[in-house]
Formats: sequence, C-alpha cells, structure tokens
Amino acid sequence: DRRSSRYCLIASTAGGMDIEEVARTAPEKIITLIIDSFLGIKPYHARRVCAALGLQGKLIDEGIKLIQSLYKILLEKDCSLLEINPLAVTKDGRLLAIDCKINFDDNAFFRHPEYKTMIDLSQFDPLEIEARKFDLAYIKLDGNIGCMVNGAGLAMATLDVLKEHGAEPANFLDVGGGASREKVAAAFRIILSDKKVRGIFVNIFGGLMRCDVIAHGIIDATKNITPHIPIVVRMDGSNLEEGIKMLAQSGLNVETVDNLKAGVQKIAHIMDKKTKVFKNGHIN
Repeated sequence: DRRSSRYCLIASTAGGMDIEEVARTAPEKIITLIIDSFLGIKPYHARRVCAALGLQGKLIDEGIKLIQSLYKILLEKDCSLLEINPLAVTKDGRLLAIDCKINFDDNAFFRHPEYKTMIDLSQFDPLEIEARKFDLAYIKLDGNIGCMVNGAGLAMATLDVLKEHGAEPANFLDVGGGASREKVAAAFRIILSDKKVRGIFVNIFGGLMRCDVIAHGIIDATKNITPHIPIVVRMDGSNLEEGIKMLAQSGLNVETVDNLKAGVQKIAHIMDKKTKVFKNGHIN
C-alpha cells in the first residue's frame, strides 16, 4: 500500500478476473488489512479476514494457517505480490488454492541469486533483454518518442508530461544517478534500435550524473550509426556548458533546451509536423 508504505492483505468473495470492477461498483465487498510491519499478521487479524469471507468452523483455522503462511512466504522470498485466485472450498470441506501468482521484488535479487535462473526471457521484449545486460531500467512502450532520463521519478514525470502534450513515449528508460559514459551509450543505442522511434527526448538533471558524460555517451552511441531522427536534449547541472558544446559540435540533429516543459513542447511539435508531412505524403 503506497500511502502507508506497508504490505496489505486484500480478500474478497467477489474476486476473479473482474476484481477492479468490483472495487469500483461494490467496494464494500473487498476486505483490506494494512499489515503492521512490527506485529505482522497475528491469528486474530487472520480470523477477522476469514470471518468476513464467510468461513466457518474448521475452515477458519485452515484460513488462519493459510494467511499466516502466505505472509511468511511474502517476507522470506521478498515478494511484491502473492496472489491466490481463486481460493476454493472443496466438497469435502477443505480450503484449496486453485491458482497462485507471485511477483518478486527486483531490488531484492541480490538476496536470491536463484531467481535469475527462473527468468523466462521469452516473456521480454528483445530490447528489454539487452537493457538487462547493462543494468538499465528499461520498459518498452507503444509510442514513437524514445526517452532517456536519469532517475525513476524524473522518468515517470517526463512520460506524464509527454502524454499531456499529446506525445507518445516509446519507452521508460532510467540510466541511473551515476551512469558511466559506456552505460549511457548502451542506453542510447537501445533507443535507436527501436524501429518505432521517430524522435528522441533526453531529460537529465546532472547532480551525480554529469552533463558531459551524457553528451559523450550520445556521441559514442552514434559513431557507427548516423541517426536522422530529431533529438531534443534538456540538461541541467554539472558540466552543463561543456555537455551542450559537445552536442553542438557533434554534427547530430540535436536541439538543446533549458527546461522540461520547453523540451517536451519542442519534441511534441517536431513529431506533430513529421506526422502531418507523412499523412500528406500519402494523400498526395
């Protein structure tokens, strides 16, 4: 639960595939327990949940055991989600978990090296697999504006502002706070490898991340590829003037701006013009 920064237990007798619809139309059918990190789930917590689900007799004891076991697994395995859906009562009066879904917290992988062997790479986009090699936080999206940002919060804000201006991000990509020149170059090459990308927006706040390192990485990534797509760069912070000068002398189709709003407006305007030209070209 984001508001309380705690794990929560959610249960309902009206679950299934349409639980979001239940939450909207009949929220009273959903039981939520915010779990105290120090207390955990005590038997009396679990008993209340079981009673609210309509369990009776020995099923309550089974339900308490099940709920406490789930919480133990959640902590031991560093899960971000542990879902039993559906939980059934059998004809002979037993509780049975029919299906289970577990999400592991990526940030806890260092405590569970065995998890890496469980990853099914067929479920990832090839660019996401490439990004993992460089420890880049990259998620492929459906838009046409490639984004390179430092910091997850700034990256999310950048995507939001792009959407507000009618632009469609092609990815989420956080290079991190102190990325090397090589890591920045790898990130930029991944963006360029996306065939849907028709423009690139770089948004960097250079505290730990120096602006000249970003510029070096962009230039290194384009040594063997000369991208003809527009690139808009918003940088601020350490070694800003040096970074801007390097990009200006690179020969790339780069425009630099002073702030996030100006950068988003610039790339959105460029992409809008490209779209109109493309459509008119087909009409003619």
